[in-house]
Amino acid sequence: MGLFGRKARPSGTPTRIFYASDIHGSEPTYRKFLTAARFYEVDALVFGGDLMGKLLIPIVRDAGNTWRARLQGRDQHLISREELAQFTDKLATLGFYSFECDPEEYLWYEGNQERIDQKFDVLAKDRLAAWVQLAEERLAGTHVRVYLCGGNDDTDNILTALDETAEDRVVNCDNRVVELDDEHVMVTVGYSTPTPWETPREKTDEELAGIIEQAVAGITNPARAVFNFHCPPLNSSLDTCLKLDASVWPPTPVIEKGQPVYYGAGSQAVADALQHYQPTVGLHGHIHEARGAVKYGRTHALNPGSEYGEGILRGVIVAIRAGEVVGHQFTSG
Repeated sequence: MGLFGRKARPSGTPTRIFYASDIHGSEPTYRKFLTAARFYEVDALVFGGDLMGKLLIPIVRDAGNTWRARLQGRDQHLISREELAQFTDKLATLGFYSFECDPEEYLWYEGNQERIDQKFDVLAKDRLAAWVQLAEERLAGTHVRVYLCGGNDDTDNILTALDETAEDRVVNCDNRVVELDDEHVMVTVGYSTPTPWETPREKTDEELAGIIEQAVAGITNPARAVFNFHCPPLNSSLDTCLKLDASVWPPTPVIEKGQPVYYGAGSQAVADALQHYQPTVGLHGHIHEARGAVKYGRTHALNPGSEYGEGILRGVIVAIRAGEVVGHQFTSG
């Protein structure tokens, strides 16, 4: 019996993995991720980082059972509990956190970034803890486990909810080496190279190379390893995105000769690791619009992309056996 009491597979049967990344706090997208275990009949759910949402929206409670808020530059006036519920559902789909408050409490937060950050952290950690508990409940009685990790947009403080809440079905794989089955291990690196947004978990490419080397050093046979690296390989097409001018805030698209400029925002260290170690497969996220597949020698590198804000789960099913990818299929739904 393999690690974590995993149900034995018939000899020669591939291990089926469902991989997705960059959910960014979206409630319906995460629930679809858990449902994928049954829907696609896989053995493992693997997440590639960026669990947390990005914004906190206060909803101010006014007289006469009405509420007001501001979303994406527009004032929202809610005149019934039905409208309130629809609005909070929309926020949950976008991955935003929200809380109700009276006008006096709103003023207590307004302009005080420290108080806002503290409230954000509480709500973000509560949601992640609830997600871990939901996974434990949904996957109870099955052989499936879900492997969760952070990305560059997540904070180490919030990610403590993984170890604090996980029981049996959830595995915190963040910057760790874990066993997937009797034949394969998985090494996860959740950092990215620097971005214009100055997110919490960024490393220089040189630092990322050192982290990867240290992680892989503990693996007996990298050819039987899944590399779950949040950052995609540099200039691979899995990392192609709009180039932003970081000299202004917020960063704005770079325009040359009237056209937006696109470039590769991935990591040379990741590309070098794939080429050198030739793992079973490379699973990547980070660049939402760069869905695709490339190869480094024998190694498939995959990025399913992300449309979390629409409540759409983009993923990829990967079947592996004896250190080889025997099939993969992109999904969307």
